[in-house]
Amino acid sequence: MMDSDPPFHETYKTLYAEEELSKIETSPNNLDRHTAVEERELPLIDLSQLGLEDEVEKESCKEEIARAANEWGFFQVINHGISRDILDKMREEQVKVFKQPFYNKCREDKFMNFSAGSYRWGTPTATSLRQLSWSEAFHIPMTDISSFGALNTTFSSSVELFATKVASLAQKLAQILAEKSGHNSTFFHENSLLSTCYLRLNRYPPCPVQLFGLMPHTDSDFLTVLHQDQIGGLQLMKDGKWIAVKPNPEALFINIGDLFQAWSNDRYKSVQHCVVTNPTKERFSAAYFLCPSCETVIESCSKPSVYRRFSFKEYREQVREDVQNYGHKVGLPRFLV
Repeated sequence: MMDSDPPFHETYKTLYAEEELSKIETSPNNLDRHTAVEERELPLIDLSQLGLEDEVEKESCKEEIARAANEWGFFQVINHGISRDILDKMREEQVKVFKQPFYNKCREDKFMNFSAGSYRWGTPTATSLRQLSWSEAFHIPMTDISSFGALNTTFSSSVELFATKVASLAQKLAQILAEKSGHNSTFFHENSLLSTCYLRLNRYPPCPVQLFGLMPHTDSDFLTVLHQDQIGGLQLMKDGKWIAVKPNPEALFINIGDLFQAWSNDRYKSVQHCVVTNPTKERFSAAYFLCPSCETVIESCSKPSVYRRFSFKEYREQVREDVQNYGHKVGLPRFLV
């Protein structure tokens, strides 16, 4: 273990002692046994079509986006307007940050000029290895990005440029999805401001035993934009089965969050996904979360409503309560009419 790695083995040694490693069952299917899953390519959408003068081609692209959000809840986009240079520089700086000594990362406010509490690792509430996420991450509010990493201007400028670009992309996609639902697309511009969104930088260290890098879950936002490396490990639920997502170096990955599913009245799907660890290779990813303010009220855009009205604050509090009580998120079923 590198001195930059979190002390997973030491911290969770009691969980190891309570379970025979040969019998660890960590399948997303039923959290019983992790079986081999099929690797699939997600729907691939070329966003360059949105810039064409041909309205038929432009509308066809928008229809593709809406169809993928409905049938898959996940899709990948190419020609998204974020250059390879921006992506590579951001990843290079991300790797450097995670290579800092573990002690420095835990004291991120003192040693790294990050906000206190931005660094997180493992699963403090885990009572078994099945509930442990073998990963570490920095949660960075968009409003803090320009000041985070001020001691390292290269980091700050690289991450800020990436975050600004993906924020614009997220808004563009949200507008299209709202438009294809036949409803006012200004909702997201008015309620999902830079001050309410955040970036999460992830690292999944190698793990000698196959565990979750990130537990099966859905995202509690409107929409997520993900940039990942080529190691693989991302899996999602499709037609009742888990599939492995084939990495694509040219694409960004998009997934629908719980709030968009509720707002669209189940037209768009927020699907369960997870990350499975690699035994020998570390994995990096960066995710941008399009979120509203805590006071924003989520109400289905069509009738009859599948879900009752609720605020983002209420939703987050319910999720937090369920995780504390049951060890996992319940999500939208709590808010059914």
